[in-house]
Amino acid sequence: MDEGTVEDEALDNNAGEGDLAGDGAVRDRVETDWPLRPWIFAGLLAVAGLAIYFLTDDANDSGPRIAAAAFIAFASGAFVFTAERGRTIAPAIFSLVTGRVVGGLTWRAVGAGNDIADGGYAVAAGVFACLLAVPLFQADFHRRWFRTDYKDIHYFVWTDAITGAGAFAFFLIAWALIWLLASLFDLVGIPLRDLIQADRFGWVYAGLTLGAGLGTLRNQLKIIGTLQSVVLLVLSILALPLAIAIAVFLGAVVVSGPSVLWNATDSATPVLLSIAIGAYALANAVLRDRDEDMVGGPILKWSGYALALGILPLTVFAAISTGVRIDQHGLSPERLWALASVAVAVAFGLAYFVDALLGARGSWRDRLRASNLRMAVATALFALFLALPILNFGALSTKDQLARLESGAISVEEFDFDALARDFGDAGRRALTHLAESENEAVVTAARRAKENANADLRARTRYEDASVDLDKLVFKGGTESERAWVRRFLEVNPNSIGSRDYTHVIFAGPIEVGLYNGSHAIVVTDQGWLGHLLIEDDGAIELDVVEGTLIQSRSRQDNAVLTDEDSTIEVRPFRGRRVYIDGEPVGEPFR
Repeated sequence: MDEGTVEDEALDNNAGEGDLAGDGAVRDRVETDWPLRPWIFAGLLAVAGLAIYFLTDDANDSGPRIAAAAFIAFASGAFVFTAERGRTIAPAIFSLVTGRVVGGLTWRAVGAGNDIADGGYAVAAGVFACLLAVPLFQADFHRRWFRTDYKDIHYFVWTDAITGAGAFAFFLIAWALIWLLASLFDLVGIPLRDLIQADRFGWVYAGLTLGAGLGTLRNQLKIIGTLQSVVLLVLSILALPLAIAIAVFLGAVVVSGPSVLWNATDSATPVLLSIAIGAYALANAVLRDRDEDMVGGPILKWSGYALALGILPLTVFAAISTGVRIDQHGLSPERLWALASVAVAVAFGLAYFVDALLGARGSWRDRLRASNLRMAVATALFALFLALPILNFGALSTKDQLARLESGAISVEEFDFDALARDFGDAGRRALTHLAESENEAVVTAARRAKENANADLRARTRYEDASVDLDKLVFKGGTESERAWVRRFLEVNPNSIGSRDYTHVIFAGPIEVGLYNGSHAIVVTDQGWLGHLLIEDDGAIELDVVEGTLIQSRSRQDNAVLTDEDSTIEVRPFRGRRVYIDGEPVGEPFR
């Protein structure tokens, strides 16, 4: 047995003891150097990137495929942040669970489509809950619960943020480098650019560079710890001017009255919440994880104290602003999610305000650190609760809007019937059907018009996004048998590449003589509403079994590209190059 295996087993055997120990035991375990970490992470994320490419390529609205891609992305991402040398089983289980949560929410959001009103918000809430769970898991909260050392939580939050940002910066630099190399190789005829322009390469290269960068940085966490102190020091300098600005702002509100906030702008809530989040972040930059690490003297310390007190009034004003908008316009799924966000912010602000007052004689710093742990756990659970299909914000909003309409709080002319069909999910559309049978003629007319608009939008989406080509109705003009077979093969592999099922015309327009694709052969594909250009590269070389890599496809909707039947006359005429004509009328942009 080699030395590395012995050390791994020792680490694994001691994991339980270290997990329950405090005062840096978890941190020491994580900071163990793992030479294979960059290689393992790079390989894992590269494979994950390739899998995501295959799952999302031409996936359209396939719930299972998009959900599987979300599962892989989040599970692999969580694993590379939580896996440690000699400790991979527990991180793997945690990553699978978090990936399952995000994947399941994604499946619900994509699969249900317009039947639910808040699919995207639910996914965002689930992702937020899982992101909060990552540093909690790293600090062994699942073993130690509220006996978890706050220093560990603070350490993981900041090192995750720094290493994640560093890995992304490495990815950007690596991507810029490979583009420069492609330009260099172009000078000697080596087609590297063709490789890096392929979608699958981009996904694999992104995973490879992100994994390598993250693995390398996480092997240097002792150095990152020093960098963390520098980052917090720089941020804490901003605490004083922000505390002064908030004091001036609150004084102005007291003098002018809070109504000045929502009279001046429609975006008072996001502005107030943004400042409150900034105050929270800078207060914690001053707070650090223990008193011994706080720097800057009394001025910065009391600036952090002032920021802790200032969060509550900012969030209360944000809550009032949200309440004013709800009173004016009623409930909607978006406003309910905004209300939930404001509730979390007010809870943080209240906890900080109480801790600051009760600990004014010196204990406020320890109180705030303890509140950070409790509030992080509570927020993660609350976000997960909102993400799960327990509360139906669409139904709640529909009920409120119908009550406003029936009570006369809003007139028929001002009521947004289209929103019921568009934004409130299945509950809104059922309500619209009910309104279409009302005894009020104005309500019936407006409801029926909204239903017609919604049905027209659905037909348009189905028509232009979900349709596929009927290969038996292809009408060819020109081209050899092998070229026609290539087009059939392409449309068979890419059934949604052209919009309509009827009367798809394929015109072989000959070689491109100028521009970036000089030497390629152009194929024009058009139908009832779509005009597409398919370019066969390599001087017309055709590979029936390798559709991707021989094709550059573009398509655009043309409102006047109407084929009445399969006998429509389609021409390619000179027009500052060439252009497509249908029944003598020009369609689309000129091409060469």
